[in-house]
Amino acid sequence: MGLFVYTRHTSDCPKKSDRFWKRCRCPKWIRGTLNGAAIRQTADTRSWERAESERRRLEEEAERQATALREGSAPQRESEVVTVQDAVKRFLASKRKENLAEPTIDKLTTIFEKHFLDWAKSEGLKNIREITTADLEAFRDTWTDGPLSKKKKQERIIGFFYYCVRLGWIKSNPAVLLGRIKAEGPPTDYFPKREFDQIVDATYIYQPKGWVECRHQATRLRILILLMRWSGLAIRDALTLERHRVNDKDELFLYRAKTGNPVYVPLPHDVAEMLRNIAPGPSPNPRYFFWSGNGSPKSVVAVSTAARYSAPRCGFVFSPGRI
Repeated sequence: MGLFVYTRHTSDCPKKSDRFWKRCRCPKWIRGTLNGAAIRQTADTRSWERAESERRRLEEEAERQATALREGSAPQRESEVVTVQDAVKRFLASKRKENLAEPTIDKLTTIFEKHFLDWAKSEGLKNIREITTADLEAFRDTWTDGPLSKKKKQERIIGFFYYCVRLGWIKSNPAVLLGRIKAEGPPTDYFPKREFDQIVDATYIYQPKGWVECRHQATRLRILILLMRWSGLAIRDALTLERHRVNDKDELFLYRAKTGNPVYVPLPHDVAEMLRNIAPGPSPNPRYFFWSGNGSPKSVVAVSTAARYSAPRCGFVFSPGRI
């Protein structure tokens, strides 16, 4: 079993003679064998790193199937019928045991317990083996998400039916025959220095309703922006940053997302000092710079709506867009 990534260069690519050249923007493909079957398919990306991730996903999926066969995972008896509701329940329980992040579990729960089950019920589909590719195309037609969200949702639907195949509830995966969803959007851009300076300057004149009660909010907002600028943290990670992560050497201690390896990110001395001396919020928690510790981390960002933004309270809410 083994797959490899290669590049299918365009005719005008200067590196078209080297199919393993990684840094051009030509389409990336995957080729090799899995469990004795020849594989050659597009990785649906122009990024070598994303193509490698897709290759690993395919190999891990094939390995799980091979392991299940070696361990003698007997399929369900032909007379035993599994309902859609039971399949979803078993699938979500299995995902929770994989120690996935809570936001991932929340997304899966929303997709399958709310959207998928409601749709199956409305269509009169009771058993998992009744669902066909045509049915799933009809289900996809009900989605109102953007292209990227649709693509991610379809990938999760495919994973769910692979789970059903592995447990023997169905013989083949009807979701793999769905057409690919393209979500080639522009890359995330950064703020030029002039725009960033304007964002910081705006915090000096920011006065929400209830300013007396929220007298520290503009300062806290400015510190958050500077922290995100110099650390590269997303807003959720910045809002829930723990105080012990910043040491006396003005270094921010983090773990790399892909490898889990610890790293130290240097911060400008003035930004580190601002963090250490940040004014308390309405419900200060000695463990965090910004967060009170109440509720879920997801809610810290999710409540950043226009209404909450102007509400006369000090709950730290802000959505800085591209920062």
